[in-house]
Amino acid sequence: MTSHGFYSKSQASCIGVALLFCTSLVIPSFAELERLEHPAKGDGSLSFLVVGDWGRRGFYNQSHVAFQMGKIGEKLDIDFVVSTGDNFYDNGLTGLNDQAFEESFTKIYTATSLQKQWYSVLGNHDYRGDVEAQVHPALRKVDSRWLCLRSFILNAEIAGFFFVDTTPFVNDYFTDIDHTYDWRGVTPRKAYLDSLIKDLESALSESTARWKIVVGHHAIKSAGYHGDTKELNDLLLPMLKAYNVDMYVNGHDHCLEHISSLDSPIQYLTSGAGSKAWRGDLNQHYKEDDLRFFYDGQGFMSVQLTKNDAEITFYNAFGKILHEWKALKELHSAV
Repeated sequence: MTSHGFYSKSQASCIGVALLFCTSLVIPSFAELERLEHPAKGDGSLSFLVVGDWGRRGFYNQSHVAFQMGKIGEKLDIDFVVSTGDNFYDNGLTGLNDQAFEESFTKIYTATSLQKQWYSVLGNHDYRGDVEAQVHPALRKVDSRWLCLRSFILNAEIAGFFFVDTTPFVNDYFTDIDHTYDWRGVTPRKAYLDSLIKDLESALSESTARWKIVVGHHAIKSAGYHGDTKELNDLLLPMLKAYNVDMYVNGHDHCLEHISSLDSPIQYLTSGAGSKAWRGDLNQHYKEDDLRFFYDGQGFMSVQLTKNDAEITFYNAFGKILHEWKALKELHSAV
């Protein structure tokens, strides 16, 4: 069973004499979210890195960011890496044999500490290529670290991760005449989104994880170039608040960013600075939520969790700590 977004077809029986009036009815049916398991450390703690918008064959400081990720990964003894999408620029992968996979991933993230499982979602640039190739299990034979699905659930004991395919939510991509998108497995769009929203709500409501973390490519809240994603604010945010999600982690804006919700425990964390950045597009008038931190350059993020504590740290391409935030789970308040 997979969560690659494919659908099965059931055909109505033929009616009529000699099949002259035979008709068929195609009913879309999307697979349920795949559920994966990843053990926490022996003491119950969990640590991981988050990077997004990175796949540029090492250019735009991607290699520098990767090197520092390796150093921090070793220091924190990370359990895995989360990728927030736009994994391969500019237009995803062309197929299973596209050399960009190894040139932008395998040959870049070479540190021993990064030889852990990578859990990845798709970004809008990934949808401009062969999506079926990027989520295909065959890539895991090329590099066993790679695991990219459309949407899925990861149970990591004290934390539950809910990876969401956000690109199909965005209306603009379906009217974009300048780019071609691979919508196989997504159409009919309404049925795809309805199924995804239903499955996500079910998973969030059933989760008993101490920490709930939702990961998507597009931002719900952002002071960066792309800003807030209206469709996610309308369709996902009420659900995240209703089920006490602790963090929403995204990429898309090529920056590092931390926004605290004013009416819920949610921390909006952008880590989309894995390579090309420096757009200079900070919205100086962003006041909707508490903008705690914004950095326009390249870098990445680390998250350390225990039963009662969370520690979030942002680093630049030289490994310098730019911003730290700590919280106590019981109090839902920053320290």
